[in-house]
Amino acid sequence: MKERQMRTTTITKSAFFHASRETVWEFLTNKDKLGEWYYPAEADFVEGEDYCLYRVDDTGAKVPQITGRVIELKAPVKLVTTFVIGPFNGAETTITWTLEEAADGTRLLLTHEGIAEAAGAAAMHLLMALDDGWDKHLADLRGAVAK
Repeated sequence: MKERQMRTTTITKSAFFHASRETVWEFLTNKDKLGEWYYPAEADFVEGEDYCLYRVDDTGAKVPQITGRVIELKAPVKLVTTFVIGPFNGAETTITWTLEEAADGTRLLLTHEGIAEAAGAAAMHLLMALDDGWDKHLADLRGAVAK
């Protein structure tokens, strides 16, 4: 009997912060604080509403970088959003952010699902790029929260 190979296409990250869940939560959902470590947002995240995170190009224009919809917003415990970037050609992935109390701070768990389905043949390339990107963004989040 041939053993079936399981193919993992979900990115899972864990990070610890010497800050309360409420503080970390603000950096995940507040339009201004998002810009300190990730990309600025047009508005604070609101359950059931679309969001747009943007970057500023060389001319100073705002360019949409990530779009999606806030599926669940349960402060300061759980945030679930869809996540769409250019290479996905409009296909949605899902990100779940979970905040847990840990020692004198917070443990953040990030799960990014649906990448293979959204990326098709480019799945491994995008998994590697997103995996690296999340590492950098979480390091930036740690720095922003510590200020």
